[in-house]
Amino acid sequence: MKFGSRRAFQRLLLLAPPALTEDANFGSCQIIDKSQYNFLLSEAEGLRARVYLQDGAIDPGEILRDGRLIHTHDEDSWQLLVINWDGEVAGCARYIPHKEEVSFSELAIAKSALASSHPWGQRLRRAVEAERAKARRRGIKFAEVGGWALAEELRYSMAALEIFVNICALARLFGGAVAVTTATFRHHSSSILRRLGGHGVVTKDGIELPSYYDPKYKCEMEVLRFDTESPNPRYLDRIKNCQQKLETVASICATLTPINATCF
Repeated sequence: MKFGSRRAFQRLLLLAPPALTEDANFGSCQIIDKSQYNFLLSEAEGLRARVYLQDGAIDPGEILRDGRLIHTHDEDSWQLLVINWDGEVAGCARYIPHKEEVSFSELAIAKSALASSHPWGQRLRRAVEAERAKARRRGIKFAEVGGWALAEELRYSMAALEIFVNICALARLFGGAVAVTTATFRHHSSSILRRLGGHGVVTKDGIELPSYYDPKYKCEMEVLRFDTESPNPRYLDRIKNCQQKLETVASICATLTPINATCF
């Protein structure tokens, strides 16, 4: 897999959920003004709207009047943002570490087309619940990753790789995670995620969940799982380096008191 220049973007920025959990091993929370936090999150939601609309993955009616595409879990998620050299959000992904008591119906994967299909809907549910049980037995999080978006100029840059390794590093700071995501075949996103360490989700009877057409996003998709302890060995050192960076960089969360944000 080839990626472009490291200089295709300036830096990465991490937004913490407003209701910041205490599970991550960050030394402190870098506080910014609530309006600044909302601006950064809105920039990410606006980027997703533009990219998904351009790809034909959504209809114009799904976008709010202010140009955003919002998701139920946006404010409950850690948001990893790619900042370009103009200071704009040019890439993003969200990481959602779920609490044990969250029901399957509250998961993002439960809203997928596969979850409502017959007979694969029940198989998907049982497979996801099995992954959650594995995470509980190991004492780690079950999580979801989603909201992947890159501006066109960053599609073949280092940005895609940096988002992935930093999401893995973030999850490892929470003590590790088994995570699932729905990956589109568009722009080879699914195949890229597989090369980075993603695998198909396997049912109890050993059958891998099939790819499926999602009418909402108008594309072929598949469900992938990641174990942050077992990424592609090729990227393990990079993930560990990102983890060390995250351990020394304050998270960014919102308050009413304006303080400048920290980037890494």
